[in-house]
Amino acid sequence: MGIEQHRDRVIGRIQQSIKQSGVDISAIPADQQDRLISTVADGMLLEVDAILDTLNEGASTPVRIMDMDDMIPPPLPDEEVVWQGRPLLSISDRYIVTTERIRLVSGLLSKTSENIELIRLQDIDYTQGLSERILGIGDIVLRSADASDPVAVLNNVKDPEQISGLIRKVWMEARRRHGLRFREEM
Repeated sequence: MGIEQHRDRVIGRIQQSIKQSGVDISAIPADQQDRLISTVADGMLLEVDAILDTLNEGASTPVRIMDMDDMIPPPLPDEEVVWQGRPLLSISDRYIVTTERIRLVSGLLSKTSENIELIRLQDIDYTQGLSERILGIGDIVLRSADASDPVAVLNNVKDPEQISGLIRKVWMEARRRHGLRFREEM
């Protein structure tokens, strides 16, 4: 389920709860009611995501739904983790950017892992819909020379502009390290 569907469900639940509570909000103009409910829904989604972060990272004994770290092979000796994150509200997906590759890991009971070598990367873009901009998230689209899956998407990433810039920087450094240069085709 995408972030839009989650947001719509939360908005519907808030509207339903207001009706069931018996609180009369008819004195508030309809457009302001909608804006208020949308703002509350966005705040709730961000708070739930922060709670998921706390449960998985900040607790002294982390609450783990699964041992994702045990399932993800450690970086190579000359490879360093530059950034790692997950989609908003996801407990089963994780993205890891190292100095050599981008790893997309997903699954709770079974695991799927996709590696994109940075030197095979060809283009990085990001997109944000209106509600994604409000929540500060977006999708990062990676195009590579991978024959099996040339396009990969990092969905609902926090601060996609900054993260795509970070990936671009690491990508350029990897190409330079491996002696590769860009060639423009005219």
